[in-house]
Amino acid sequence: MFLNVLAAYGLKEGECTIRAFGTGLINRTFKISGAGKEYILQQINNEVFGQPAFIAENADVLAAWLSDHFPEYLFVRSLPAHDGKSLVYDEEQGYFRLSPFVSGSHSYDVAEASQLAYEAARQFGKFTKLLSGFPAGSLHITLPDFHNLSLRYHQFETALIQGNADRIEKAKESIATIREFRYIQELFEKIRHDPGFKIRVTHHDTKISNVLFDKDDKGLCVIDLDTVMPGYFISDLGDMMRTYLSPVSEEEKDFSRISIREDYFRAIVRGYLGEMKEELSEAELRHVVYAGKFMIYMQALRFLTDHLNNDSYYGARYEGHNLVRADNQITLLQRLTEKETVLNELL
Repeated sequence: MFLNVLAAYGLKEGECTIRAFGTGLINRTFKISGAGKEYILQQINNEVFGQPAFIAENADVLAAWLSDHFPEYLFVRSLPAHDGKSLVYDEEQGYFRLSPFVSGSHSYDVAEASQLAYEAARQFGKFTKLLSGFPAGSLHITLPDFHNLSLRYHQFETALIQGNADRIEKAKESIATIREFRYIQELFEKIRHDPGFKIRVTHHDTKISNVLFDKDDKGLCVIDLDTVMPGYFISDLGDMMRTYLSPVSEEEKDFSRISIREDYFRAIVRGYLGEMKEELSEAELRHVVYAGKFMIYMQALRFLTDHLNNDSYYGARYEGHNLVRADNQITLLQRLTEKETVLNELL
C-alpha cells in the first residue's frame, strides 16, 4: 500500500500494521504499528495545499525555535526520512509525512463537556503565547486568504451575479440575512488596518479534534499544523466558539437545537485568555465576542456561496446540503448576536 513511503523511513510494509485513523476530511491519516513502535502517517492533499513543502518547512522552523526556547513543550514534529527531509514524495501517491504517535493520548471529535473546551482553548492559547517571540511573518502562507473575510464576501457577491439563478431565487431570504450582517466584514477591514491588532503565529483550525488529551482528559498539545500561518487571534478564538458553543454541528437540520451554551463560552474564554490575556492589546480584548461572529459569518458565507455555485467546492450529500449548512450557521450567528450583551458581561 505504502511500500516506497515506508521504506523511505526505514520501515517494512510487511512488518507493519496499517489502519485508517481519525476523521479528518482533507488529508488521509493512518496509524502505523510495527517493531514495537507506533506512528502517524499522513498523505497530504496537495489539491488543497498547493505547496506541501511549505507545511513541512513551517513545522520544521517552529520545532527548532520551540526546542531552543521551550524545550519542555510537547511539539509533535515530523520524523526525518533517510534523506533527512521531513516530507516524502511518491510519484504515484503524492506527499507524505510520518510522526510519532503520542503514547497514552487520545482526541475528541466533539467538545462533549465544557472542561474539554477549556483544556482545548488553553492549549491553543498556549501554542500562540509560546510563539509570541517567533517572527510570524517568516512563515509560509500554506492557504492564501484562508481567513480573509473580505475576499469571502467578494466571492459571495460574485456568486450572486454568476451563480445558479434558480438557487439564487430560492435562497433570497438567506442572502438578505447575510447582507444584514455585512457589518462584520466591514469591521474586519478596520481590524486589518488597526495597529492594535497584531499578526501572530496562528493555528487557524481550532476544532477540538486538533488537540491531544492525556488519560485524565488534560490537554497535552495541539496537532495538525498544516494551517499554521501568520494571522489574527480572532481566527483561533472564533473557530473555537463556532465549533464548541452549540450542542449541535453545522450539519444539524433542526435549527431549534442550535444554541449558545454560556458555560462553554466561559470555558473557552477562561482557557484561551488564561494563556493569552497579557499578550492581547486592549483593542483585541474588546473583540472577544466579535471573534465568534467573524468565524461563524465567514463559514455561513462560504456555505451559501458554494450552494449558489452548484456545490463546486464542498460538494453535497443531498440537494440543498450547503444551503442547510449556511442557514445553520446563520442561525448560530443570530443566537450569538442575541446573547452578545450577556457574553460581554461574563467577560
